[in-house]
Amino acid sequence: MNLVTLEFLMLQRSPDTIEEIPAPSPTPPDPLIARGLQREQYLGIAILAVSLIAAVGYFSRRFEYALLFAFALSIVLIVFFLTI
Repeated sequence: MNLVTLEFLMLQRSPDTIEEIPAPSPTPPDPLIARGLQREQYLGIAILAVSLIAAVGYFSRRFEYALLFAFALSIVLIVFFLTI
């Protein structure tokens, strides 16, 4: 009886059907995914941004002001579009 049911199911499946096998319920932690490092990433990005502005400001004041204006305008626009 089981063979008849299996053959019936095989006939109804199209050739393009992909059989999905569910993952085991307790998924093991992936060692390649960094968890809890967001604070350090934001701190590193902020340090890089400040050092870039300081290095550029050392050579050209007007360009430093343009960078600061562009950075501030970007932050304002990102916040504006995320809240809409």
